Parts: sequence; C-alpha cells; structure tokens
Amino acid sequence: MTDSDQVHRIPGGHRSGVAARLAGLPVETLRVWERRYGVCDADRSAHGQRLYSDAQVRRLSLIKQLVDHGHPIGSVAQLPLEQLRAIVVAPASHAPARPLRVALVGQALARRLAGGGRELLALDIVGRCTDLNGAAAALRDAGAEVLLIEMAELADNDVQAIAGVRQQLGAAVVVLYRFCASATIRQLRTQGCLVARAPADAAEIVLLCQAALATPPAAAPSPQQWAVPAARRFDDQALAALSAAGDIVACECPRHLADILLMLNSFERYSTQCAARTPTDALLHEQLNHAAGSARMLLEAALERLARAEGLPLPAAP
Repeated sequence: MTDSDQVHRIPGGHRSGVAARLAGLPVETLRVWERRYGVCDADRSAHGQRLYSDAQVRRLSLIKQLVDHGHPIGSVAQLPLEQLRAIVVAPASHAPARPLRVALVGQALARRLAGGGRELLALDIVGRCTDLNGAAAALRDAGAEVLLIEMAELADNDVQAIAGVRQQLGAAVVVLYRFCASATIRQLRTQGCLVARAPADAAEIVLLCQAALATPPAAAPSPQQWAVPAARRFDDQALAALSAAGDIVACECPRHLADILLMLNSFERYSTQCAARTPTDALLHEQLNHAAGSARMLLEAALERLARAEGLPLPAAP
C-alpha cells in the first residue's frame, strides 16, 4: 500500500477510489458493478461513503482478473472469495486430463449445452434428468463427478432437495439460477454447492464445473456431543417469588436475575420447537439450545448464591 493509499484509508476500510485503484479498476467501473450487479456488500461511513475491507478489495481484484479473461461480470459478481479463487486456478492447475463426468438436472440445460463449441469437449455428459424429483434415483449409477443443476427460479424450499441429492450422489454441485433470494444462495453455499447466475456462455459453464471439482467439499455438519444441561433449578413460580422478594433487599439484583432467567427459560423451550429447514439449520438450533441451557445453569448458580447471601427463600433442590 502506498503512502497515498494510507492517507485516504479511514477506520473501517478503503474508500471507493482507493479500493478501485488497489483492485486495478476504474472507479467508474466499480460504481457500475455495484449498481447493476451488487458486486460487493460494502459498509458505509457515518457520512455515507462506501468502505471496502481488505478482503473485499482482494475479491474485486479476482473479479477484475476473471472479467479480463472473458468471464461475464453477471456470472461472477456474487461469488464468494473462495469460489473466485477456484475459478482463477482451475484452468491452470486443476483442469483434468480427461473430460469431467457431469450429470444434468434441468429441462433446458441439455439443449443449451448441445449448441456449445469445442470447449464442451471438457465435459462428458453421463446422465440427464428434467427436475430434482427422482434425480437421485435416476442418476445414482451415472458415476458423475459434478451435478449441474439449472433452476430458473430457485426457492428456499429447494435447498433441502438439492442437499439430499448431493449427499446421495457424492458429487460436486453447481447450481445455476436466474432469480433467487440471497438467503437461499447462502444456504446452498453452506451445503458446499457452487451457486451462480446462469451464464449465457457454455464455456463459462465448463469453468464453473471445473471450479466446483477443484474446491474442497464442505464437511457435512455432524451432531455434537454436548453435556446435557441440568434440569431447571427454579421454575417460573420460584423465580416470580424471588423477583418479588427483591423488594425487601437493598438492591434489585434478585429481580433482575430472575427476569433474565425467565427469558432464558422461555428461549430454551422455544429453540427446541423451531423448524429446521436443513441439517445445518438443525445443528444451529441445537447449538442455540445448548448455549441457552448453559447460560441458564450459570445464572441459576449466581441467583442461588445471591439468595443465600440475602437470606431470601429458596425452593427445595430437585
């Protein structure tokens, strides 16, 4: 970083002009990419200026490199840093000596690839299926290394189906879409899928397949063996009694602790009832439930010490 860059960098990140210069972009191009493609979710300063972190600048630099090599900006603008790196290195370092074995899911996908050029020699289409329903059974014996899925409108309820097919086939997954919510894209990437807006160029599809195979697969979430939190020391009635008893002592700590515990108890129950849309989602709720139970045990012990010190009535130990 030059002295000039250091001068213009403010706490929280780089201003647009500095970020563009570091990434090798004209600042006007960066602004167009932001406006049309949402290329970077930059923070803003108190004065409304966009601020780019070092990681975001590295990501912009990779996008610039890919665009310079012919990648449409729309197909790479929203890819995370790791997948951009994989696409950059895939042709040079990970291109296979033989065609990739690819299975297709999508009615229009086979027609699109049929009209491709010599670059499609890098793909060996070993199986086809019109939609996700029955894809696992139809493609089970295809021996695909990459599962290429095209869905024009990608919905939240498609995530679990895609994750299930991926798990059963054991293949890398590329998901192409035209319209999709950002939360759905994040869920699929958490599942280890490479997700991109459907490119117009068949050569781009080849590169995405190569990048998906070059990217190490995300480990599936595994159940955690946590110590089960102990049963509640204070039920809601006992907490209400201790909260009321706080009026007879000099401070209001008993009441505050009792109120916090009432909320923790409620959240602990609530977290066990939340619907889990994916295995990752279920693991997250398990973690939340365990965290709430562990926090409850700590505060119960604190409340019991406080009650004994203040001579407040305690319920019998369970």
